Amino acid sequence: MSYRAPVDDLLYAMRRAAGAAAFEPGGLYSDLDEATAAATLQEAAKFAETALLPLDRVGDRDGVTLTGNEVATAPGWREAYSLWVEGGWNALAAPPAHGGMGLPLLLAAACTEIWNAANISFALCPLLGQGAIEAMEIHAREELKSVYLPKMISGEWTATMSLTEPQAGSDLAHLRTRAERAGDGSYRLFGQKIFITYGEHDLAENIVHLALARLPDAPAGTRGISLFLAPKFLPDADGRPGGRNDVRCVGVEHKLGIHGSPTCTMSYGDNGGAVGFLIGRENEGLACMFTMMNNARLSVGLQGVGLAERATQTALAYARERRQGRGASSDPAPIVEHPDVARMLMEMKAKTAAARAICYLTAAALDRARRLEGAQAEAAQERAGLLTPLAKAYSTDIGVEVASLGVQVHGGMGFIEETGAAQLLRDVRITPIYEGTNGIQAIDLVTRKLRLSKGAAVRREIDDMRGDIESLAASDDAVFVDMSRRAATAVDAFERATDFLCAAADPRGGHALAGATPYLRLFALARGVTLLGAGALAARRDGGEAAARNRIVTARFFADHLAVAAEGLERAVVDGGDSVIAGLALLSSGRD
Repeated sequence: MSYRAPVDDLLYAMRRAAGAAAFEPGGLYSDLDEATAAATLQEAAKFAETALLPLDRVGDRDGVTLTGNEVATAPGWREAYSLWVEGGWNALAAPPAHGGMGLPLLLAAACTEIWNAANISFALCPLLGQGAIEAMEIHAREELKSVYLPKMISGEWTATMSLTEPQAGSDLAHLRTRAERAGDGSYRLFGQKIFITYGEHDLAENIVHLALARLPDAPAGTRGISLFLAPKFLPDADGRPGGRNDVRCVGVEHKLGIHGSPTCTMSYGDNGGAVGFLIGRENEGLACMFTMMNNARLSVGLQGVGLAERATQTALAYARERRQGRGASSDPAPIVEHPDVARMLMEMKAKTAAARAICYLTAAALDRARRLEGAQAEAAQERAGLLTPLAKAYSTDIGVEVASLGVQVHGGMGFIEETGAAQLLRDVRITPIYEGTNGIQAIDLVTRKLRLSKGAAVRREIDDMRGDIESLAASDDAVFVDMSRRAATAVDAFERATDFLCAAADPRGGHALAGATPYLRLFALARGVTLLGAGALAARRDGGEAAARNRIVTARFFADHLAVAAEGLERAVVDGGDSVIAGLALLSSGRD
């Protein structure tokens, strides 16, 4: 099972997301010329293909081992992580004030896709660290930053997001882990956390847990949650790992996929209380948590893109080699010559390209929010907020769909472990679940993000899509003109569905929530068809018909086979609520 990072495609998606002038002097990325971006991606690809990819099957086969409270990762993983730290990869987009490179999130997004495509189980460890670094940078007091951030940014110390509890998964209002104030300004934590990715391992010398807990006098619900830093080892006066803190791994999960990544049950305070330090202010941990979560949600979307790309490469290579049946060129023919196999492969390719474009557009918006000022920064932040649910949910949904199609292309050989197609499906299946299920992403989109600036953010996005459609319609090529019609139909359906949801008296009412998931998919189809169409048109303008053929064929397929579902999704949003509510009543009655 091979993988080659599609560096040219990634660079092109970066250019399209950033805008033509972004890499020019005075542009958004004037500190990063395209040659440097290309060289960085080539090095990331080299690391992924030589250090991470060979260990992917090893991690799937050997998993992790829990002995007492200690977790050992699969053979070769410690050495690979040492190479990761030596290469400085952890510091790519981190703040320079504490040792980071400060490079754009857009470049980091492309690298994240590469690493997760090669070995998602390994890449999960630094992925969570990035969110923790951002939360610390924004919310922690300076004395904590000075001790912890340099080590976290270098990768010498890893980090976790310790949020979930047995009775409090997506609903953190029921969180029970408690914090008690100590006399020295620190706190003591007591409780249990589950599903903690890399909660214990042997890759780094220390693990920094960012844990949610509740103070005794805290308000009820999510308004009473605080965020604490609780390291595995408490740093000594020189900043080196010192005494063992009272936080330990008491179990690891046996999972469908991502076997190489330890998913731990962590116990706090079995022997007097785990020492914790407050991040932000008391009872304001939810805001700190969302800083971590929003970073992680884009990264998880990129996991979906990366595994979809790898599944597509794997299936295409197999389809070109496997001969069966009569084709146009020979008998027996490579199965890629059969139209239905070609249809599946093109669906895989088109969905992957659209998800990548959406994720990179989100990353570029985050960069604009950080690098610009005033109204421009505010609009960019709103765009990033609007697109983040799409980046996470659509990209991970298509990751599962594409990996499943990859198994189908392989036929019976896909159902056994030998080809690796089955592992990709097992590994990617978690991505629509963790970091906020995709249903929660859809609810967030409908109840909160559509109402940013009283609906102005989504209207700006619709205007942007209309601009892409106008460019396609003005082309001298009938293929692009026809694509503009398909795109216009999808955007029209999306706008009507948006009007319906924005007019809802109660955005959290049953009918609005019943249409949330089809609405998110409708948004993704409208945004995907316009991004791919505009990208293909720009590719033809810049390089000619032959050079742009790949992008044109992919965009046309998306328009003809995927975007055409838009009107049906609109009907599900606008007219489908009654049947969902009726089903809810039926299912909850117990008389099924």
